[in-house]
Formats: sequence, structure tokens, C-alpha cells
Amino acid sequence: MKMLLLIPLLTGFTSVGAIAADGFRKSPPAAPYQQVSKLVKLPDFLPGMGQLFVDPTTLPAGPFLAYDHDGKLVSTIYMLPMRDLNPDKSFDNLAAPGGNVDHVDVHYKAGHPGVEEPHVHVVLWHVAADGEAGVAK
Repeated sequence: MKMLLLIPLLTGFTSVGAIAADGFRKSPPAAPYQQVSKLVKLPDFLPGMGQLFVDPTTLPAGPFLAYDHDGKLVSTIYMLPMRDLNPDKSFDNLAAPGGNVDHVDVHYKAGHPGVEEPHVHVVLWHVAADGEAGVAK
């Protein structure tokens, strides 16, 4: 049943190319985005995710912009609280500021600094699967 809630969420990413803005392609992104490690106690670079930036007014869901070691945008991440994945709440028209989405990953997280409650990471990869290596370490 819970996966059915994600189907409408994921289908909104089919035409994200038109949303892209050049201001997001290289780190750091323009205001109001701020480096997550300056907002909460996290390292500057998270292996598997990269260097994260977020508009603090959009927390906890985001979008979080994730950059590789060269400052290239590799993914847009949404952190959706599990308590909000129910019939009374929806996440419509989620943007992909980085433009075209190559593939999408969904992961459960029990919580971490910045988003302590259980949540789901919806990762919109702007690079092919082999490009994920840029944030592996």
C-alpha cells in the first residue's frame, strides 16, 4: 500500500527538463540555498549523497541539491517524512531544479541530523548510474 502512495509522486518527474536553471548546475547554488553542513551538524560531503544545499524554508522535505567533488550537480533529493506518506497528504509538482532526470532511487531512512524522524529519500539522479561514483567517497 505504501508504494502505491509513491506512484503519483514519481510520475511527476517526466517533464522536468523544462524546469532546469543554469544557476543550479555548479556549486554553490544561488540564494536562498544554503550549505546543509552549516545549518546542521553534518560533514561538508556525505559519501553516497555529496555536498548538500537546501532552502531552509523547505525543510524537512527539500529539495536538497547534491553536488559531487568537482561541484557538479548530480542529484536532487527529497526527504519525505514517513508520517506524511498517508492519504491525507500529498507531495505534488515536486521540481527537479537540476533538469533532466536519468533515474530515480527511493530509500528508507530511520533519521539523521537535520531530519531526525523516519523518512524516505527520493533521489532524482541527473547523471547516469555510472556518474553516481562522483559522490561514492
